[in-house]
Amino acid sequence: MVQGLTQKLEYDDLAHTPDDNRRYELLDGALLVTPSPRPLHQRVSKRLQRQLEVHFEETGLGEVFNAPVDVILTLHDVVVPDLVVVTTPPQVTERAIEGPPAIIVEILSPTTRMRDRKLKAERYAALGVPHYWIVDPVARTLECYRLESARYTTVLTAESPSHVSHLDWPGLTIDLGAIWR
Repeated sequence: MVQGLTQKLEYDDLAHTPDDNRRYELLDGALLVTPSPRPLHQRVSKRLQRQLEVHFEETGLGEVFNAPVDVILTLHDVVVPDLVVVTTPPQVTERAIEGPPAIIVEILSPTTRMRDRKLKAERYAALGVPHYWIVDPVARTLECYRLESARYTTVLTAESPSHVSHLDWPGLTIDLGAIWR
């Protein structure tokens, strides 16, 4: 009879996962496995990344990373978000991004939709990620949340083809039409 895990997995355990084009993540020590994203997912990610880079990198406010890059939130919480914005340079180490970045962006896919909306949102809030964005390529929407009192509150929700400005970063405007052109 096979026994279940009796301890939580840690960052070092991820070093033993196979190189099989899947994403391996830990949430509270539990292993999550996700297949490689579909082309639409990657197009949306790339186009949003470009817009974030213009605002954060060209102004010196931060750095934008795309998957795969590990974000170590705790010893037992290691995630691979679609996009990450870091505004505190020492968080970027040789092995990963360590600690809660300014923004985590997840782009919904059929296999991650519920996990991103519920499980990850709750865990990111509990671990102090200040901003969590969800992009839905099918509905062509962007939802931006801000951490307030250990919970996420909606900052903005928009759908294509609008231009939206984020109140927390003056000058940051996202052109949703360009993301889904």
